[in-house]
Amino acid sequence: MDAKKPYIAAILIQMVYTGYYVISKAAFDKGMSTYVFIFYRQAAASVLLMPIAFILERKSPPPLTFMVFLKLFFLALLGLTLSLNLYNIGLKDTSASVASAATNSIPVFTFFFAIFFRMESIKLKRISGVAKTIGVALCLAGVITIAFYQGPHVHPLDLHGHFGNSSNNQNHASTPSRVAWIKGSFFMILANMAWSMWLVLQGILLKEYPSKLLFTTLQCVFSTFQSLLVAMAFERDRSKWQLHFDMGLLAILYCGFIITGISFYLQSWCIEKKGPVFIAIFTPLSLVFTMICSTIFLGEMIYLGSILGGILMVGGLYGVLWGKSKESIPSEVTIEDGKTHMQEKQNEQNHCDAIVI
Repeated sequence: MDAKKPYIAAILIQMVYTGYYVISKAAFDKGMSTYVFIFYRQAAASVLLMPIAFILERKSPPPLTFMVFLKLFFLALLGLTLSLNLYNIGLKDTSASVASAATNSIPVFTFFFAIFFRMESIKLKRISGVAKTIGVALCLAGVITIAFYQGPHVHPLDLHGHFGNSSNNQNHASTPSRVAWIKGSFFMILANMAWSMWLVLQGILLKEYPSKLLFTTLQCVFSTFQSLLVAMAFERDRSKWQLHFDMGLLAILYCGFIITGISFYLQSWCIEKKGPVFIAIFTPLSLVFTMICSTIFLGEMIYLGSILGGILMVGGLYGVLWGKSKESIPSEVTIEDGKTHMQEKQNEQNHCDAIVI
């Protein structure tokens, strides 16, 4: 059962992110400022995590040196403050389904960043390396399919009145304009690159500061102050800072407590156990979940291109997972000079220290 926990946690994370895409998109459509949203979200997460971290870690916290403090500050700036603000701007300009689809570029970016930092390897003479390469290629093909091919649309279930009103239902069900799509996609790609780098750097910094709870809490606190400065600089309308009992407050509480407070901790745990590419490669699942939920609750159209792209990305997901699973057994099939034979692994603990092509 312990071996299955990372897989269960990774799937749960994607289900949680589905709620983020749908609820946040509904809040932005009602006028919620993306900059103010990030600040309140990070503040809510900090309020949740600080007392928990104090109670559980007060007796034996790992030493926090100035260099680790500085690294955590800039890690929060990159992966939380910058990435989340860029991504929410893109989400506001497009749709929940488009945002979820763009997120599937994260496995590709993370894979190459992990190779650059020598945390992952491609061994094309082995079946596992071939499977991982094909899996990443399928994920990339899925992203391209969704981006450039729409095809006929599937009519949604008209239950989106729970989140919107009649004046904006048409906006939910319509396709984003070309200008909005380009702008939103550009911000999303930048956000995903920052997020992917954040995933990889987390795996490195966790070795210096192994407390996952304090690791997450400190990043949330840093990001709260950073996001406040960003919101003050870009959002001067005081009315945007007022909170009401509406979809905006629900989105803040959900993202602050569930996403940042719980999902980020699970994410750090998965990275420590399985590495950054493992958690990133699960992101295609959120596309499937989001297409279903955004269709039901937001009235967004699902296009054939999105369905085909989702199938390709899920296929890529299982290709990479199969390849990684073959690396964890004592022997694996090797392809060399056109012949296939079994080769025992030697120095398995160092197999990720080199790239063999």
